[in-house]
Amino acid sequence: MSAVSKILAKGLFNKESIITLLNAEGIDKDILFAKAAEIKQEYVGNQVHLRGLIELTNKCTKNCYYCGIGSSNKKVQRYTVPMPEVENAIKFTYDSGYGSVVIQTGELQNESFIKQIEDILHSINKIGNGEIGVTLSCGEQTIETYQRWREAGAHRYLLRIESSNKDLYYKLHPRDKKHDFETRLEALKNLQKCGYQTGTGVMIGLPFQTIENLADDLIFMRDFDIDMCGMGPYIEHIDTKLYEYKHLVPSKEIRLDLSLKMIAILRIMMKDINIASTTAMQTLVDGGREMALKAGANILMPNTTPGLYREQYALYDNKPGLDEEAEDSKQSIEKLIERAGCITAYGEQGNAPHYSLRI
Repeated sequence: MSAVSKILAKGLFNKESIITLLNAEGIDKDILFAKAAEIKQEYVGNQVHLRGLIELTNKCTKNCYYCGIGSSNKKVQRYTVPMPEVENAIKFTYDSGYGSVVIQTGELQNESFIKQIEDILHSINKIGNGEIGVTLSCGEQTIETYQRWREAGAHRYLLRIESSNKDLYYKLHPRDKKHDFETRLEALKNLQKCGYQTGTGVMIGLPFQTIENLADDLIFMRDFDIDMCGMGPYIEHIDTKLYEYKHLVPSKEIRLDLSLKMIAILRIMMKDINIASTTAMQTLVDGGREMALKAGANILMPNTTPGLYREQYALYDNKPGLDEEAEDSKQSIEKLIERAGCITAYGEQGNAPHYSLRI
């Protein structure tokens, strides 16, 4: 029996064993992916739950070194989707049977923004007859703001840590009050205190990142007891500070391989959480999102942002679907799920089983 088979049989995941799994090749890698598929089928089924994604605004007060919409990038045309168009996107999500909507933004903390999100939450509840699940991804906020949005109807919140290693975190962010590692951790804890289905995630294949860092990321997510995860490969953006280190970025093949292994290992470690198949997977290779579904992911987020704004929400270069409208994205997603051999779970919120057990 190989080392990988022994680890999977025992089900003991420490840093050493996770590193072994991340280094798996050949038949060992096949065994890893087969185990992840088996556990996915048993604990969350073969259904793929959909979240209609609205990229509400690319305005941001942060200046993260990897992000194309950071505040220092003057080439970006800043926008906020007007409320009538947001409501049209919500209606499209509901009529399409997606079951959930995601509101994603840059990081803003002012009262007008907080009220805007609150108003959108009320609109989602009204348009969807209280049937639509709601995920917010709006960055670090005070616990009072998180509670306010929770009371207005938000169910889930995704706040990616990007790296659980403090030293690496500060290679990705300025070392100042706006980009404080401990503040990020506290925000995640506050989300759990407010009763959200809480999600986080990391970038895979970063400059300066090691296999040991990735193993620690998986342990962090397990120990933090997350309910959902959105992680994927690091994709460079030419107008960012981190781009100068592009020579340290692993090949597309290595990033894809590591991303699939991270999904598979997390599925095995945290059997009943929701794991997204992210758009960045598709950027690396055509069919990347299908591969992620087969490796253990069970969530897809078809873009419902009006096409006029999509090009300006470029967190990284070569993001797919920028020339599509919501209906185009819907058709692409349906075909993708079919190719992956999965079933689309229309009309279901797709809450993580882990959450009901955790609370």
